[in-house]
Amino acid sequence: MEYVEPGVGIANCLGPPLCKYLKYHRKLNDYVRNFGRIRDELNCKMEDIELQLKAELLSPGGKIPKQGVENWLKDAKEMIAEAQDVENKVRNGRYLCRAWNGKLVDEKTREMKEFLDKAPNASEALAMDGPSGGLPLPTSELVGEEAARKEIWACLMQEEVKKIGVWGMGGVGKTTIIKHIHNDLLKEKRFERVIWVTISKEFNVMKVQDDIASALKLKEDLAIEGDKLRRAAILSEMLKKVGKHVLILDDVWDEVSLEEVGIPEPSDSNGCKLVLTTRSEHVCKYMGCTVIKVKPLSAEQALTLFLSKVGPNIVQNQTIMPTLKLVVKECAGLPLTIVVVSGTLKGEEDPLIWKNALRELKERIEKVEGVEAKVIERLKFSFDHLKDEKVKSCFLHCALYPEDFEIEKDKLTECWIDEGFIDDMGTRQEMKEKGLVILKKLKENCLLENITNVNGQPCIKMHDAVREMALSITRMNPRYIIQAGLQLEELPEKEQWSPDIEKVSLMYNSISEISIDVLPTKCQLLTTLLLQNNPIKKISISFFTNMPCLSVLNLSSTKIESLPNSISELKNLTTLLLRGCYELRDLPCLSMLQELKKLDLSGTKIEEFPEGMDMLIKLRYLDLRVFTLKEIPAGLLPKLVHLQHLGFDENNEKISLKAEEMEPLKKLECFTGRFEDICELNKFIYSMQQSKKNLIEYYLQVGLDIFPLRRGKTVIIKGVQNWEGELIMHPIEIQQLTIVGCDYFRNLVDNNSSFKNAIDLRIYDCKGIECVVSLSSYASSSAHPFQSLKNLELCGLPKLSALIMKDEGIGSATTSTLAPSATFSHLKEIMIYSCSSMKTLLPHWLLPNLQNLEKIHVDACSQLVEILGAATSEVEEKRSDALIKFHLPNLRVLSFSELPYLKSICSKIGVMVCDSLETIYVDECDKLKRIPPFAPLVGNGQPFAYAPPSLTIFSSTEWWEWYIFDVDEEKDKRVGGKGGGRIEEWVICRIIHKTGEKKSGVAAAQGQGYLSELSSISAKAKQQLAFVHWLETPIPLLESQAQTSMQAAPYSFMENGLKKA
Repeated sequence: MEYVEPGVGIANCLGPPLCKYLKYHRKLNDYVRNFGRIRDELNCKMEDIELQLKAELLSPGGKIPKQGVENWLKDAKEMIAEAQDVENKVRNGRYLCRAWNGKLVDEKTREMKEFLDKAPNASEALAMDGPSGGLPLPTSELVGEEAARKEIWACLMQEEVKKIGVWGMGGVGKTTIIKHIHNDLLKEKRFERVIWVTISKEFNVMKVQDDIASALKLKEDLAIEGDKLRRAAILSEMLKKVGKHVLILDDVWDEVSLEEVGIPEPSDSNGCKLVLTTRSEHVCKYMGCTVIKVKPLSAEQALTLFLSKVGPNIVQNQTIMPTLKLVVKECAGLPLTIVVVSGTLKGEEDPLIWKNALRELKERIEKVEGVEAKVIERLKFSFDHLKDEKVKSCFLHCALYPEDFEIEKDKLTECWIDEGFIDDMGTRQEMKEKGLVILKKLKENCLLENITNVNGQPCIKMHDAVREMALSITRMNPRYIIQAGLQLEELPEKEQWSPDIEKVSLMYNSISEISIDVLPTKCQLLTTLLLQNNPIKKISISFFTNMPCLSVLNLSSTKIESLPNSISELKNLTTLLLRGCYELRDLPCLSMLQELKKLDLSGTKIEEFPEGMDMLIKLRYLDLRVFTLKEIPAGLLPKLVHLQHLGFDENNEKISLKAEEMEPLKKLECFTGRFEDICELNKFIYSMQQSKKNLIEYYLQVGLDIFPLRRGKTVIIKGVQNWEGELIMHPIEIQQLTIVGCDYFRNLVDNNSSFKNAIDLRIYDCKGIECVVSLSSYASSSAHPFQSLKNLELCGLPKLSALIMKDEGIGSATTSTLAPSATFSHLKEIMIYSCSSMKTLLPHWLLPNLQNLEKIHVDACSQLVEILGAATSEVEEKRSDALIKFHLPNLRVLSFSELPYLKSICSKIGVMVCDSLETIYVDECDKLKRIPPFAPLVGNGQPFAYAPPSLTIFSSTEWWEWYIFDVDEEKDKRVGGKGGGRIEEWVICRIIHKTGEKKSGVAAAQGQGYLSELSSISAKAKQQLAFVHWLETPIPLLESQAQTSMQAAPYSFMENGLKKA
């Protein structure tokens, strides 16, 4: 829920009920104190649960966190971070914002309190038995490796075998086999934990320690310790507490000291096993392992695998088959090379191509010696058959990242654009799409693997043997230095910076300073220098002097405070990335960087535009989302006519944009910024319309405010006064619109702006708005306003009388003549607050448009009489014995608060048809004395007093005492029931709970005074509990079923369940 500053319209809210805004203004300090208390409670609770969970994970038995516990802890950390943001905002708020801040603090307090109530029960286990102490790994089908798999398994089952070394050449399938072994161990449940860690070629003790601790879900315990020896001791204790386990170390390149890492030696007493995979038999023997060699596939197995990958049209082509078999022979039975080569030749039906491929493979293999070199040559065959040189460059770029790095696809395609691997096209979006096509090609050639990271983002990854092939290419031509993720503390030695080096990647290291002692003397061909994610604080003043061809420089996420003047000499620089350099305050003059196309300064602390920006006329990407920036120099932006991406911090009150400055930017596709006023915004949108260019993504704002929800196309307008123009939104297909404090709007939609793509609409504190959609504008139009809208929130609109209306008021004709059929057809949630002129929320004729509606929240609408209403004409059309059915098949939640004149949820001549209803929340609705009757969606003979199966009602004690459940035997017959559905034929189960403890075991009946022991009520009846009555102060709305509310200790409540007697 979002809130607004209360200054507008407060005079209209002074009568009863007393406006909450005034309370928030006066009692802000009380709200803040309560906020701090609840936040501290949440923090303590989170720490307690973390400690208990860690203890359970370390106990024997192969435990894993319960999903609910893990999710709660993750959400708790996010909520505490959000609370800190709220605290900062309130601390820096102005006096006139007190009410706004009060409501913000109160809302966050309620949210934290509700979240705290849902904390995992410390008296119950927080961890559960894992699938043999681990999670299955994704695997590919084994072809011919069964012999090695059985041998490894047999060794694992022998008590005397403690360590197993699995070796074989790269690409022979060691990792694939061991993944299957890992999953088999999980199924067998012979060990309490199965732990998988990838070592990689560049062995790093601290990384291995972190990876093992991470697999145990205990990485944070190691993170605070920097000493390797102490870390080893901590890790050793962790592993000992785990119990009997199997530790798998994949891709070991050299001897590993178990003691140095902190891995206890497997023994009879601990029952643990160690399994490692390596290319070296020597490593297996040195570490005292039982040695198992993985041999290449037999000729028959290799052919089977090849045919399964090369495509069905090739399998059936007998002309190609003799040559194909010879190609398979050249793959030497290695699954990786078979898959890669078959991917290269997939679908090729020309016999000449197959013969040429065979000849090429033979020549490659004959010219090198050594098993590993031959593997690389076979993989190079696939690389060399990439026909486009730029696609090859895209592939080699992936090797610049650390080994086993998960590279996000979106960021990778951006990098390819920066490097110039993707040719300039009409738009940046087209270039990104071209990048995705290249990724698909590399995946089809089996040179890259598709994966999804822990955040659910699509990524790619390189097989270690494929990356080794790529590195072998970059050692020759083109020449790269790649030392990423190796924990380096200094730059490579001068000798390594040879004059023919083209690209250098030192990302993700521990380099803190670039001193004059290690400066390269000459790097005449260097085009790319990647130094991101290093703690660099200082760079020598002349570092960039000898890099005349440098085009891409990435210093993102470093601790640099200022850049050396030598950066101004980089006349060929096209990309300068400084994102997240939070200490950076100064930049040298950039006037000489006239080839610059991309400049990212987001998250820095610069206060002024860098000198010489007006000379950067080739810029296509400029990100200046910098809160400290003081001004935009007049006349600067119009010079940057090639901009496709432009971003400013929309909440930096010192920076506002003018349409005149933006108008020349015809190529803009992605834009974030704040306009000086609504006129400037409209001028900008109009210019975009005239140029027939739609922004692909944007966040446009007028006024200052913070709204966390953002979609691809968002507009926020705040504080527009004395303006009676029309908004032009439709041309840019807005998805989210928020309007705050704009008093001169009467309605939102006219014939020129249907908002057909809008998903989220929020209107706050606008005195003049009378409706959302004015039908008079659509008399001769086929438009369907808000046909995609999912969320509607209206707050502080004193003149709002209806969502849809004609100029003369709400009509009474049929739906088709009143509301276009698609309007609101996707709406899921309606939230209405402080709209004092509204008397009926949803008229009956509008309901056919609301079949997807799930939630209705109404608060502080002082004149509201009914939620679902029927017009007078509809009542007259019905016979005296007829009923109006209010169909809302997906409705789950009804929430009403501070509605002093609300008398009914639906008209007295109507019944609600919504089996999906789960929650009704009632607070301070003194005249609401009846719950509407319900009819099932399908007439199956159920009595009229039917209640939706999972309905729960939350209310105050007083309200419950005099509420009326509307029962009428005659109405029952009219909706298809059998009659006899009188309230006395239902048992109302009354159970008192406090801190989860049953206080009464008697079910007290009403009506005929029927009594029944609680034990006599069937389990099914208990599951059908329909109402919850709070005996203490009502808490915020809980969208849950009755069984969830039963666990809401320590609150006291009464549960009244309806069941057929």
